[in-house]
Amino acid sequence: MARDSDALVAAFPSRLATDVRGALSVMPVSELSPLEPFPVDVRGEKVVIPSRIFSDEPHAGAVGHLSGTEQLILRCLYSRHGDGRIRQRHLERILESDEPWVAPFVVRLAGEYVVEILEAIHRGLPGLDVPGSAQRRLYGEFISRNPSFFARTERRVVSYWSCYYRWKYPVFGTYPGSALVEAFRSAAAEQGGVPEPRRTPRPPSARDPLGR
Repeated sequence: MARDSDALVAAFPSRLATDVRGALSVMPVSELSPLEPFPVDVRGEKVVIPSRIFSDEPHAGAVGHLSGTEQLILRCLYSRHGDGRIRQRHLERILESDEPWVAPFVVRLAGEYVVEILEAIHRGLPGLDVPGSAQRRLYGEFISRNPSFFARTERRVVSYWSCYYRWKYPVFGTYPGSALVEAFRSAAAEQGGVPEPRRTPRPPSARDPLGR
């Protein structure tokens, strides 16, 4: 368990280590260890976030005794849970945060297969499409710092669309993940000052309704 705790502490900037351990103190012990950690850069510091955790959710009473930062950390961790409904429930509670260390948890979920989560992200980030907004700057900076991570995210969005949702959204541009990665890409281009490479089909236009 100590090794797993250390792994979860590493998912956040080092200055938050005490807060992370406070959040972990209410997490039930899981028989399964966190899986497939992925590294990202958060404001110049490398963090390593698990792709999945499997701990049961803590009792609400225990969570209520945590500080605001500890609760936010806990919700970020549960947005990596193996149960999609749990992921979505905790995701919806972190979307309003302006903390830069929240961004990788949100962007990673954009590259997963639950379409309701994609819709929740776009719904919960209204500023993402607004030039100059705080949300657009936050996510644009994160993506600019992590181009390889975003490239994998884009490819995963296309792959899940093709595998699971093409029957419902024959044109990629009509799939909820398409608008989301377009917004992220535009935010990164605005923040970084250079266009982001495209790894997804283009959205439909009047000239090309198939988005080729």
